[in-house]
Amino acid sequence: MVEDGYISFKDMCARFDVTPRTLRYYEYIELLHPKKVGRTRYYGPREVARMKLILRGRRFGFSLEDIRQWLMIYGQKGTVEQYRVWIELADRQYDLLAQQQAELEATMRELHDLRDGTQKLIDEMTGSEAPST
Repeated sequence: MVEDGYISFKDMCARFDVTPRTLRYYEYIELLHPKKVGRTRYYGPREVARMKLILRGRRFGFSLEDIRQWLMIYGQKGTVEQYRVWIELADRQYDLLAQQQAELEATMRELHDLRDGTQKLIDEMTGSEAPST
């Protein structure tokens, strides 16, 4: 029997909307360390909190290796160092996202201009004046 506050493998998958394969992979790469009773895995509050951090990190675009190393810092060097590293990672990722955003905006402008130019060609070829966007 496992203590209160622990959830099953199936419940962990459901709570975080991840596949069993994902959960097993996170364990394999040492992001999660469930309690095992026989072949059954149970996840306590620490693992639930780690899973929230993992998914948030993934949403922000961090690699699983970045997340794994960042989570390891807590056990090795404590909270303050983990927070310092987090700020460095966040700054680096923010810069990358800002660059991607600028590239995406430029691509969208180019696509819009090409679309408008194509519509103008159609209008000239057909002699019609379609409303432009």
